[in-house]
Amino acid sequence: MTPTSLRRLNVWTLVCSLNLCLILSTTPIASGASGQPPESPTEVVRTTLTEVFRILDDPKLKSPDKLLPRRRMLEDVIASRFDYAEMSKRTLAANWTPLTNEQRAEFVELFKAFLSDRYAGKIEGYSGERTEYLSERLEGQYAEVRTKLVSSKTEIPMDYRLMNKAGRWYAYDIIADGVSLVKNYRSQFDKIIRSDSYEELLRRLRDRSVVEEKKEKR
Repeated sequence: MTPTSLRRLNVWTLVCSLNLCLILSTTPIASGASGQPPESPTEVVRTTLTEVFRILDDPKLKSPDKLLPRRRMLEDVIASRFDYAEMSKRTLAANWTPLTNEQRAEFVELFKAFLSDRYAGKIEGYSGERTEYLSERLEGQYAEVRTKLVSSKTEIPMDYRLMNKAGRWYAYDIIADGVSLVKNYRSQFDKIIRSDSYEELLRRLRDRSVVEEKKEKR
């Protein structure tokens, strides 16, 4: 994975990690309940990214004193379209099952805070690339929207995995240049739990001491 593609993954990861986007904290609207046609996964990704990049491109929000207001704006955009609880469940995989509801909530909070801190400074690497939408694949309640970020120097595949809950689509994973964010952290966290313990993983998340590993293709 190239440094440029990792930087692009970091941009979206930060945006997603700025807020704990639990589906239970919103009120899903069933398809057709208001007379509107069902939304498509591509529409969800396109609408969300358009607004995210508008905020990042806004010259009035680029000064250092606007950093926190800009992050709050990004939180508002992402909050209703990213299922952070689902991402946490898939990242822990089998290690999620024995956890109590309280332990699961604790992990989601720690994971969100860990990602936000890790990628906070890297969002500044965004430099005006445009997104091209390539295809959409549906399998029941799941979907994958394939896109690519295009600049004058490079093209980076960026795919978004979503699931449908009560007629609305929510993202739970991002794949940049073939690297799944969920799969990458699943591998790291499982190694920590196997070699030490789940409590040690929580400690490292609190201390922000989970080391960056070489990314694996999905």
